[in-house]
Amino acid sequence: VQLQASGGGLVQAGESLRLSCGGSGGTFSSLVMGWFRQAPGKEREFVAAISRSAVNTYYAESVKGRFTISRDSAKNTVYLQMNSLKPEDTAVYYCAAQIRGNYYYTPSRYNYWGQGTLVTVSS
Repeated sequence: VQLQASGGGLVQAGESLRLSCGGSGGTFSSLVMGWFRQAPGKEREFVAAISRSAVNTYYAESVKGRFTISRDSAKNTVYLQMNSLKPEDTAVYYCAAQIRGNYYYTPSRYNYWGQGTLVTVSS
C-alpha cells in the first residue's frame, strides 16, 4: 500500500485547510485510516482515525470539534478537514493505514505511512 498525503500549507490562525491522503496498491476499504502529526522537537501524536466502514471516527481532544476525518473508498482517499486552526496545530501531518485490528490511537499499530505534509499556522 502506498499513501500520498497532500494539502498542507501556510495559513493564518482561524483559517482552514483540507488534507488528502490517496492510497494505492491495496484494498482501501479494508484499512483503518489515521492521521498523525509531529511538531518540531516533539513525538508523533494521534490526531484522528476512521474505521473501515467509516461509521466510527476518533479524535484527539486537542482537535475535537475543529477537525473532521472522512473517507471516500471509491476514490481511495481519506480527508482531514481542519477548521479554526491554531498555531499549536503547526506540524508535519502523516496519514497511515492499518491492516488488522482497531488500534486507532497507536502509531506502532499502523502498517503503512505517507510521506507527510507540512501545515504551518501563523498567529
